[in-house]
Amino acid sequence: MRGLGELMKQAQKIKAKMEELQQEMASRTVEVTSGGGMVKVVMNGKQEVISLEIDPEVLQSGDRELIQDLIIAAINEGIRRSQQLWLEELKKLTGGFPLPGIF
Repeated sequence: MRGLGELMKQAQKIKAKMEELQQEMASRTVEVTSGGGMVKVVMNGKQEVISLEIDPEVLQSGDRELIQDLIIAAINEGIRRSQQLWLEELKKLTGGFPLPGIF
């Protein structure tokens, strides 16, 4: 039973650290661009879009499909990078031990 008690304590510590990490990730950001810098997206570690910038020249082109594609590409890359940031921090927390159901 002693081993089970220690395991439960470890699980509680990891849970508390996970909650701290989630709060920290809200303040961490990734910045990505698409179209050679025509669109820039900043996302936080919780995969929320913080800012979106579109080069005025792209807007003046009036190419709606291009603008939409560039925005989608930048957001998707931002999601990938924020997930990678999350996973890197999670690996530090768990010592590299994989947790089921995480990305």
